[in-house]
Formats: sequence, C-alpha cells, structure tokens
Amino acid sequence: MMKLSWVWIVIAIAFLQLVTGFLDFNETELSLIEACDYGVSKLNYNPLMVGLTLITSAGAKGAVCLDGTLPGYHWHRGYGSGANSWLIHLEGGGWCNDVRTCVYRKKTRRGSSTYMEKQIPFTGILSDKADQNPDFFNWNRVKLRYCDGASFTGDTENKAAKLQFRGQRIWLAAMEDLMSKGMRNAKQALLSGCSAGGLASILHCDEFRNMFPRTSKVKCLSDAGLFLDAVDVSGGRTLRSLYNGVVGLQGVQHNLPRICTIHRDPTSCFFPQNLISNIRTPLFILNAAYDSWQIQSSIAPPSADPHGYWHECRLNHAKCSASQMRFLQGFRIEMLNAIKGFSRSRENGLFINSCFAHCQTERQDTWFAANSPEIRNKAIAIAVGDWYFDRAGVKVIDRPYPCDKSCHNLVFK
Repeated sequence: MMKLSWVWIVIAIAFLQLVTGFLDFNETELSLIEACDYGVSKLNYNPLMVGLTLITSAGAKGAVCLDGTLPGYHWHRGYGSGANSWLIHLEGGGWCNDVRTCVYRKKTRRGSSTYMEKQIPFTGILSDKADQNPDFFNWNRVKLRYCDGASFTGDTENKAAKLQFRGQRIWLAAMEDLMSKGMRNAKQALLSGCSAGGLASILHCDEFRNMFPRTSKVKCLSDAGLFLDAVDVSGGRTLRSLYNGVVGLQGVQHNLPRICTIHRDPTSCFFPQNLISNIRTPLFILNAAYDSWQIQSSIAPPSADPHGYWHECRLNHAKCSASQMRFLQGFRIEMLNAIKGFSRSRENGLFINSCFAHCQTERQDTWFAANSPEIRNKAIAIAVGDWYFDRAGVKVIDRPYPCDKSCHNLVFK
C-alpha cells in the first residue's frame, strides 16, 4: 500500500510539471552528463523497455569503451511494413577533453558498459506505438550507446591512464553487427542522434549513406546537434576550447570529413556549421534556437561568468534581463546565419523552434503529443515524417522568443 501511494505521488508531481509547461533539472547534472538523460517522457507511464545487447565481436576489433569494456546497443525489431526499415539513434552525453574528465567518465555509463542500464525505455522517435510515433513505430529501432566521449569519432589510446579512445571503431563495429542482423536488407534507413549524438549523426551521415545500395532511401536527422563556435559572455570561446581538447586528446582529426580538413583546422571541422553545407546525404536539422545546453555550457558557463551575473538567467530564461535577452537573441541570429547555405538544398529539412530546450526527439511530450511544440501547426514528428517520406518540403523557422507558446521550456534548479 505504501508503494502504491508513492506511485500516485510521483504521477501527481509529473502532472503538475506538465501543466506548467516547465521541467526542472539540476544545473550541474545538465552540464556534466547532458540533457539526453531526460529523454523519458512523463506522458508515457508504460513505455516499451528494451534490453542492452553487447557487441561481442567488437573486442577483437579494438572497438571498446573508454575503460576497455564492450560497447552495446538496444534494438527493437521491426515488423509488418517496417520490417526492412531501420532507424539508428546515436546517444548523446557530452564529451571528455582531458585525461582527468575521461578517467572520471570511464567510471560512468558514458564510458563503460559495466555501468549502462540493462534496459531503457523507448519513447518519442523510438516508441513502438503508432499514436506516439506515427511514421517509425514499426521500424527496426536501435539506440547505440555512447561510451567514448568524442561523438563516435576518436581512435587512439592513453596507456598510462588506461583510456581507450575508440569511438570510430565502435561506430563501425556496431554498423557491421547490425548489417549482419538484417540491416543490409534495409529499403529505408534513418540515422538520428541527440546532442553529442546529433553531432555524430552529422559527422557520420555520408558514411552511413555509403553503407547501403543506391536504391535504399537513406537520410539523417540531427537533434540538438547544431553546436555553434560562438563567443561566450566573457568574449572567449568556451566550446572551441573544449572541442580543441577533445579533438587533440582522442585522435579525432583522422576521422573528420576531408572536404573540411583540407581547408580548416581539425577543431573547426568538429563544429557542424563548417560541415553541413557539404554533406551530400539529405539531412534534417532540429534545434531549439535558445539551446539550453549551449546557454548553460557554451554561452554563459560559470567559467565565463565568475561574478555570477548570468546565474539566474542561465537557470531560468524568465529571469533574464533585457540586455541578457538581447545577447541570446544574437545567438539565435548566429544560428540562423549558420544554416543559410545548408537550407538552400531542396533535399534538406529544418525545424528551428524558439524554445529553451535541448533534445526533442526522444521525449514523448516534445516529439508527438497533444500539446507538443509546433511551428505552423506542425509537430516535430509530423515535420520529420513529411520530410523523410517526401510528403512535403519542411524548412520552418520560428519567430523569436517570446512568440511561441507551444514550447516545453526547461527550467533548472
């Protein structure tokens, strides 16, 4: 009876949070482990739980997590009209840019399969329910776990610290394993990802396309992966400094698109704004114009705000001053400028909503629900489906804040 009471209390709290339209998170948690951890929607109380499959063949290929353990994925088999269609979703979870942060990371599920959940809920774009995921519910849906710390692109090691930086090998080993389990017969395929996984879906998009025959329909989707090389509130470039450490430490430069690296330094080629216009495969960019993670960890991180002028604004956009909001509006404009060339392609898609959010595909309430975020009366799931199946061209950009009342904005403690 006591357990039942607690269940109803949890449900009541979740309902109250949904009514207000805001979700509360601890600021430190968001910065360290990234926002894809809150991909489980509070709307879906009985989601499909999918078990972890370790890639047993990966060890012989040196395709291992930071601590040397086997990588893994969660796979729910497709059926009916979706039996030969595959959705590969790359997990997000930040990056590690020096030995200290990578040693810390290898003792978490972001660096070791030892600590990964044995089952995870499939919601949003991974849901198996047609009324929650109308276009992809019966596809083969795979979530590839993230345990390297460089968006599945590194390939080196640090023997002294016992760290394996093998993201590129993990990516290839996972694709090879899934090909052997039926993905080679795919008539349709979509590579998606959230946050650091959204960046990875951009970096690996053309590589993914080339794994299939030309007769297969293959596209890519980046959710919250449009990380900008932006100036922070102190005039520095916090994210560029972070990426410079990631690229140098993990041997990323060898796996970046050559069309970029022949013109730019490797760190610049880890920023999607310098990649997206040259990707040949149709790509859909889904991003909040006021990306919560980027505000927290790139635009106004504590390191760039030693006196705490941005502390309240960083946690809750409603507490931003007029000058702070002008700074954030400038960030939105910078994002729109970054996608100008990309948006000229008829095959590409866009959904840039003026929300304070991060990762909107895995959460049911933002992907497809009665009160989901919309632009021009179109929810994210419908926009992505229309684009993927060529039902309509989708390039929608929201009016600036505070015009959009459909947002599920994030507020932090």
